[in-house]
Amino acid sequence: MNHAMPTTTSELGETHRIPRSCLVVPASDSRKVEKALGTAADEVVLDLEDAVAPSAKDAARASAAEVLRAGPGRAVAVRINQIGTRWCHHDVLEMVAAAPGRLTLVVPKVESAADVGFIDRLVRGALADRSTSLPEVSLDVLVETAAALRDLDAVVTASPLVRAVVVGYADLGADLGRDAGGDPTLWDAVRHQVVTAVRAAGRVGLDGPWLSTAADAPFLRDRERARAFGLDGTWVIHPAQVAEATRIFSPSADEVAWARRVLGALDASVADGAGAVALDGQMLDEAVAVRARSVLAKAGGRLTS
Repeated sequence: MNHAMPTTTSELGETHRIPRSCLVVPASDSRKVEKALGTAADEVVLDLEDAVAPSAKDAARASAAEVLRAGPGRAVAVRINQIGTRWCHHDVLEMVAAAPGRLTLVVPKVESAADVGFIDRLVRGALADRSTSLPEVSLDVLVETAAALRDLDAVVTASPLVRAVVVGYADLGADLGRDAGGDPTLWDAVRHQVVTAVRAAGRVGLDGPWLSTAADAPFLRDRERARAFGLDGTWVIHPAQVAEATRIFSPSADEVAWARRVLGALDASVADGAGAVALDGQMLDEAVAVRARSVLAKAGGRLTS
């Protein structure tokens, strides 16, 4: 059975475009947050976890909630703290309470499908506390442990709220005993596994950040490699990397034109009651339609809140 590349990312919501560039900043640093919100990144990820000291967790959470309540007019995700910490539960409840529209929660250091199910239940409980204006909530799962990689298919499908899988190279490398900043080809098998899992489940695959702030030749080569594997976008850790990340993960004008022609031909065949349909000598089937929808989803530009 073929699964379409999603333009919807949760059973509670409507259309999200696929983010090509996700700029990650510590929610505790107001200057960096303000700068990130002014960039052309498709999505800004406010980090409450690794980039925030324990003593600053509560203040960072309050700052992230303030950004959400202000309605930034663009897509904002929030990386919550790890399940089992004293901050995780508060992160989920307060972000859901603050979000006026769409909200993506990034779940770090997932170990199992049960972890995803736990966050799903927290989200639904938080939504039950809101009487009106329910936000659309989706989950991005950070694969940062060997256990999550082993059980990836179950993790990806553990909740209908899951939008994407993100490869967390630094923590995953530590768990695997591998240098995350070493030979990029050592991650080929992981990228292949992630792409296979998300395609089978109809979800999105995002590459983790290049562990350097430069948008230099090694960064460009590795992001091109990630796209060649089929990943849909990437996290970045510096504004200087946003434009190149967006460019690399964007379809070309020719690809967009092709996708529109394919879907137009398929729509026309349905309207005419026709059966099989061909375009430029190629038979159009569901697999081709999936590819065309994927191209247009990636071509949508910056996401809105």
